Amino acid sequence: MRVYRLIRLKTFLSLSIFLISGSICGAQTGTVAASVHIARVSAAPRLEDFQDMTPTGNATQLAKVTDFIQQAPSDGKPATQRTDVYLGYDATNLYMVWVCWDKDPKAIRGHLTRREAVTPPDDDYVELTLDTFHDQRHGFLFDVNPRGVQSDALWTEDSGYDYSFDTVWDSQGKLTDKGFIVWMSVPFRSIRFHPANEQVWGVTLMRYIARNDEYDYWPRVSSRISGRLNQEGLITGVADVSPSRNMQFNPYGYLSGLHQLDDRDPIQPRFDNRNLQGKIGLDSKFVFHDSLVLDTTINPDFAQIESDQPQNTVNQRFEVFFPEKRPFFLENSNFFSDTNIGVYQTSRILFTRRIIEPSFGARLTGKQGPWNLGFFVADDRSPGLIVPDNGPLSGTRAYFAVGRVSHDIGSQSSVGAVYVDREYQGDFNRVGGIDANFRLGKNWTSWFRSLVSSTYASSEVVSALNATGSAGSSIAPPAIGYTFGQDHEAVLNGIGRRFSYELFYQDITANFHTDSGFVPRNDIRDMAQYFHFYWRPEGKHLVFQGPEVNTHDIWDHHGIGVQHIYSGDWVFYFRHNLLVAPIGAVETDVLRPVDFSGLPNDRKYVQDLGGLVLQGSPTRLITWRTTIIRDGVVLIVVPQGQLPITGNETFINHTMSIKPTGHLEIDNTYILDRVLNGAARHASFNNHIIRSQWNYQFTRALSLRAIMQYNGLLANPTYSSLQTTKDVSLNFLITYLVHPGTAVYVGYNSNMENLIPSLCLPVAGQTMGCDPNGAGLIRSNRLINDGRVFFVKVSYLFRR
Repeated sequence: MRVYRLIRLKTFLSLSIFLISGSICGAQTGTVAASVHIARVSAAPRLEDFQDMTPTGNATQLAKVTDFIQQAPSDGKPATQRTDVYLGYDATNLYMVWVCWDKDPKAIRGHLTRREAVTPPDDDYVELTLDTFHDQRHGFLFDVNPRGVQSDALWTEDSGYDYSFDTVWDSQGKLTDKGFIVWMSVPFRSIRFHPANEQVWGVTLMRYIARNDEYDYWPRVSSRISGRLNQEGLITGVADVSPSRNMQFNPYGYLSGLHQLDDRDPIQPRFDNRNLQGKIGLDSKFVFHDSLVLDTTINPDFAQIESDQPQNTVNQRFEVFFPEKRPFFLENSNFFSDTNIGVYQTSRILFTRRIIEPSFGARLTGKQGPWNLGFFVADDRSPGLIVPDNGPLSGTRAYFAVGRVSHDIGSQSSVGAVYVDREYQGDFNRVGGIDANFRLGKNWTSWFRSLVSSTYASSEVVSALNATGSAGSSIAPPAIGYTFGQDHEAVLNGIGRRFSYELFYQDITANFHTDSGFVPRNDIRDMAQYFHFYWRPEGKHLVFQGPEVNTHDIWDHHGIGVQHIYSGDWVFYFRHNLLVAPIGAVETDVLRPVDFSGLPNDRKYVQDLGGLVLQGSPTRLITWRTTIIRDGVVLIVVPQGQLPITGNETFINHTMSIKPTGHLEIDNTYILDRVLNGAARHASFNNHIIRSQWNYQFTRALSLRAIMQYNGLLANPTYSSLQTTKDVSLNFLITYLVHPGTAVYVGYNSNMENLIPSLCLPVAGQTMGCDPNGAGLIRSNRLINDGRVFFVKVSYLFRR
């Protein structure tokens, strides 16, 4: 369960020599892989061929797989409900029909929801994973719930699911009085594989039963062995098929009008109003040799349809990570970075949210024999847009280039190299290095990466960007001139039925810098361990229980211990997805003069923590999770002239998803962060975030979404440097999604903030313009509309 994450700790530990000394071996269990031989069918099977949950007509030609085995909660036991899967293919498609028997069909969870929203424990669903290159490293994943709603993803053995992948395929679902039936049709042009007369593909088939939190597999995929694809079965018999010519063209049109706050010049804020303006663009895709994919985009639409989930950003010493949501950047992003190696997050050397306003982009990804390839280029107009129009950098742009190559070694091991470059106005930031991962038996894996950075920053560019607060780095603006830095990381990870252990080491020098990535902290030697052991009685009520322990130690390169965290929790996991976990921790932080201006010397802060995590999904109607933390925290947002002190923090994060009908889903979030000044025992600030998202799915294609969010930072100026800010946003979106690439979006977003109508203090005797000696934006006690956008987006996918 890894509940320690809720303490918001990011921790690391490992030793490189440990990784290299291990023998490189596979996770083979000594058994022969299960296989199914499927035949070419004369006609496509239909859902109607299974009216009584048994095949009739042309469906009798299909191969059958049955006898699923549990992975969870009772690894190795027969599935509690019977599942039969029927497989076949023709010249253009792979077909599967899942017959999911259920002794209590009224307990099946299946909602008509938006695409990609098929997730446990909200819905029962079935899942196909195809390892078309049979390399036990990568797979195409297809999910369908009982209502026919689909999700798709890429599976990578090291980092798991990547649901940013979208492709075109068909699915149907039907609930019956004996269970439910799912029909899948996956076009060969929607997947990649080596050209061959007869294909041999790896496969796993999985059924999830939500009310039991039960995962059933064919063939058996045991939690006693680390990995999934190393336990896969085989599909044989698929002959004389090919994606053939595969070209896709996805033109789009975008129409929008807006009213928004323009504070690029913080002393002279103003409103920017634009009437309806149009924009067109084109995305394209070309497939070479059945396994290489070239994606290009001209004048791309990188408007973000999906909004960010709320996070607390107040009193944070380091940048808060918001994940990428734009489809072009998400697709095949796993080719370029290794960030989810295990429990801990490694450095992100490519964080595509740094590319804000591109006008073109191109990406080549794929596999040739044992070689995995990924190349990416794009420009970014944002450096010339975020500065005032009369500034020296107005109209300029940056250029990005990324390349990654890896070579498979043995069974599930590989070595690779990566290079990332950002060029801007003669300045540059270049990061390159090598990485490798080795499997050390059936339970253990290891990974390491070694990077160097080379940066040149001119005084003109750094000064101009600092003047607008737009330096754009994940750490800090680079030093003027040439600088060089290093980043070395290693992981050792062991996973079994009852235990999990991870060792992580990270060494980042003070001058390591990445303009293209996300590395929130440098000048660290960071070591951490995570361990859990679960007793698994798997009784009538209690499924498992046990301790989780985490240690986290960070030193700088002068040997100063800047952070030490030791935390633990005890997890109790019950039937009906109910989890209870009390948690506790002790933390020490050291702030140095370089960390906070005005500190005369190093200062140590000691805090303790206690908390509780509760979550559950007892019925199909509701899923909830609550985290309550009481701890000490270093208060850095102190009034000007004061030094940081230890504060007392109350943190609550509560999420609740309610599905009152099969069409309506209501997702609610409440976040509270309240910090008391430790010396005065008065509140420094209260930060409230309240969000409610309503999604009504009329059909599988048509939906209406509304999001209402309130952000209220209530600051005490006596004990903090913050201002009280209030923000209310309303977002409405109508979506008609035929399939990925063919869709219509109509949206309206409105935002209100506590500002005075004139935004700033005007020049004396004038009604227009701001006082150049003023403080810029002035807060008030009432809300005004500071932004609204209406937009229509239409796209259509052509495939040849």
